[in-house]
Amino acid sequence: MESFRAFLSRPATLVTWLALPLVCLAILVWDLRKNNRELGSLMKLVWGLTTLYSGPLGLAVYYFSGRKQISRDSLWRKGWRSTSHCYSGCGLGEIVGITLTVGILAVASNVIVALATFSFAYLFGMILTIGPLMQEGMSFGDALTDALYSETASIVFMEAVAIGVDIWIAGEAKMHDVLFWTALLLSLTAGLLAAYPVNALLIRFGIKEGMMNPRMMREDVDMQQQAA
Repeated sequence: MESFRAFLSRPATLVTWLALPLVCLAILVWDLRKNNRELGSLMKLVWGLTTLYSGPLGLAVYYFSGRKQISRDSLWRKGWRSTSHCYSGCGLGEIVGITLTVGILAVASNVIVALATFSFAYLFGMILTIGPLMQEGMSFGDALTDALYSETASIVFMEAVAIGVDIWIAGEAKMHDVLFWTALLLSLTAGLLAAYPVNALLIRFGIKEGMMNPRMMREDVDMQQQAA
């Protein structure tokens, strides 16, 4: 474990980890502008944040499940789309929570850090789930009810793993340490992977519906253009 922490503490590791997502984000932006303009603005934000957090993995998830060019929809694709919605908001909340408590307020208690980070992650996760649902036509009340009912289990599981991994690896690290940032980035991806089977099961048993097939967004645009 110490050798792994030493690897994560290298500046080169952090630079590489930051460079890869930027390259992947450029590819994502190009594809969204050229081939998938029909996606809603909040969905584009979801995929952008997912790619920023997890680089090649986030981009692969987008190509597998988030483009209108996917050959057919499936439980596995729906699972990834739902996980990414949760992940985009929760990841932002986790970054804000840990940076605020450890980096700015210098909170020493890992319990307080975990509770504060979870609170931010839950709030941001709800916001980034409710927004796309409303863009798909849901009212705010229905979107809020759906998000609370369907996303709580996913957020709890995702953040339990993500925050746990971060504190386990870098519980003593400070904001100026390389390990603080590399552990945070690693924990985000750990949360993404951990929450995926939870989301797939929630969809499989009808607890959540899963986000709209992106191919349907293309069809909606075509129908609107024909009607006009």
